[in-house]
Amino acid sequence: MKGRLTMFGMFGMGRGPKVQRIAPADAVRMAAAGEVTLLDVREAAELSASGKAMGALHVPLVAVANKCDPNSPSCVKGLSVDKPVVVYCAAGGRAERAGAELLSMGYQTVYNLGGLSDWVSGGGKVER
Repeated sequence: MKGRLTMFGMFGMGRGPKVQRIAPADAVRMAAAGEVTLLDVREAAELSASGKAMGALHVPLVAVANKCDPNSPSCVKGLSVDKPVVVYCAAGGRAERAGAELLSMGYQTVYNLGGLSDWVSGGGKVER
């Protein structure tokens, strides 16, 4: 296949880091050990209604570009491009978009947990 363009190669797919899925129990274990930073990208009203994963930082999806940019003075304390980030929302769609944005800003490892219910199913605690 050397020298042949594939559809994936032609459009640049398969290059660079990707947002990875993570099993809920693994996310809970890694968060408890301090190995990852949890990031909730839901809106404030959603947090008020259901709480957030214990210890999670909150940055709504619309603010990720500004509040998570490591080169911005408004970058949220507790985020580091070198520490893996586990992102979640209500079901996983916004977490995927936020994760792609984090990778484009230089974050090395980004996981999509899915939704808050996945955190709970993995044994994670919720704070209100």
